[in-house]
Amino acid sequence: MSAILHGGGDGSLDRLLPSASMGLSPRKRTTSQCKSEPPLLRTSKRTIYTAGRPPWYNEHGAQSKEAFVIGLCGGSASGKTTVARKIIEALDVPWVVLLSIDSFYKVLSPEEQMLAARNDYNFDHPDAFDFDLLTHTLRKLKQGKSVKIPVYDFTTHGRQKEWKTVYGASVIIFEGIMSFADKALLQLLDMKIFVETDSDIRLVRRLRRDITERGRDIEGVIKQYNKFVKPAFEQYIEPTMRLADLVVPRGGGNMVAIDLIVQHVHSQLEERELSVRAALASAHQAQPLPQTLSVVESTPQVRGMHTIIRNKETSRDEFIFYSKRLMRLLIERALSFLPSQVHVVQTPQGEDYEGRSFHGKRITGVSILRAGETMEPALRAVCKDVRIGKILIQTNQDTGEPELHYLRLPKDISEDYVILMDCTVSTGAAAMMAVRVLLDHDVQEDKILLVSLLMAEMGVHSVAYAFPQVKIITTAVDKKVNDVFHIIPGIGNFGDRYFGTDAPPDWSDEDIDKPSC
Repeated sequence: MSAILHGGGDGSLDRLLPSASMGLSPRKRTTSQCKSEPPLLRTSKRTIYTAGRPPWYNEHGAQSKEAFVIGLCGGSASGKTTVARKIIEALDVPWVVLLSIDSFYKVLSPEEQMLAARNDYNFDHPDAFDFDLLTHTLRKLKQGKSVKIPVYDFTTHGRQKEWKTVYGASVIIFEGIMSFADKALLQLLDMKIFVETDSDIRLVRRLRRDITERGRDIEGVIKQYNKFVKPAFEQYIEPTMRLADLVVPRGGGNMVAIDLIVQHVHSQLEERELSVRAALASAHQAQPLPQTLSVVESTPQVRGMHTIIRNKETSRDEFIFYSKRLMRLLIERALSFLPSQVHVVQTPQGEDYEGRSFHGKRITGVSILRAGETMEPALRAVCKDVRIGKILIQTNQDTGEPELHYLRLPKDISEDYVILMDCTVSTGAAAMMAVRVLLDHDVQEDKILLVSLLMAEMGVHSVAYAFPQVKIITTAVDKKVNDVFHIIPGIGNFGDRYFGTDAPPDWSDEDIDKPSC
């Protein structure tokens, strides 16, 4: 039988208690990583997913689906990583994260460092792992949040200074020898798989690895296996097989079992699909504009600039010139909503002047590519040394839903006031996705300012309803959106008019094309 099914049940192991000390030398470990299929488009500055991440939240802005978590457990050299990679290849979906328990070894004390140097520290014991950090990290990742993964250095037996940031998982594959050894961890696993490989085969794999890669002799490897590895498997790992939903004999060579796993995951993902844009289009009709909206005063100058950029006969040069003027006014208006405090300075005449200064840590700009990128110069012109992040969101032409393809956010953005920039907002679907990304990176909702040259009432309502603390600033609000989500009367496809490219026949005001490389 190629795959053995087990009843999952609700039973789980308590956190395993330490037994007699068993030493084991450190081994070459699998590191946690983010996998994305199909392939990526790469330039010198950007990595762009060719298949995007669909909405993971509902029209209220709240997360409505969690990532699907597959737990892989098995003995040392059983082929867990191979099975994980085969699943990723067969799934053929983007935004898959491979998380390894090896990233969560505890930092060793000086005494434990000495034991490890003599190969007397047991790295296969449950006490060797930081299950509290692991559970917290996996829970946040499952909830769609951005997480930082420790990078464990097996040479120094400590964590490196720089941790890896992982975000945007639709599927998480969590693998390790102790994947089923913690009851809180088990509750986060949607599917539990035990990779069963004959002990002789596992021993042969260890012999090959340790002799060829580490220069050890056969006697030493066998002695270590019999004294440390085998007892650890029998006492801590093998008993957890009863918790598995599926047991995979022969590891990565068992394609029948892998196909069963992939079919199940695909069915789960299909059940979790959401339709956000359609829900937005039918909501918030005939509602008054929200108090969080601020529209730049429609002076004759502002009205005149809108007349020029809305005119289909306006040349590209004129369109760019007057768009930039409006952007500068828009950014200045947005900055007036940032917190300030009294700041007294002395003038050259020796007199005190009571003024104001920004009361916050930092200001960061985030542009929704590609049209939002045109607003970056205006922000840089008025905010010296402002940090800039970028998010690429495109509309899936088959489903009509926005999809996240790429993001690059500055470090520690959670502490900043963020000015989120997009030139036009029709239904608000792309803007909502961008706000959700910021919230997933722990940016405070009341520290987000959405700025746009032109918005439809539908988009204003959608963003304000989902995120009532986000401040919305624009230079104009148009009342209608037609059946294909064009703002009416609108401005046309801003990105194409600004960059001089041709819009496809089915373009939407919120469609964002891939930037040219």
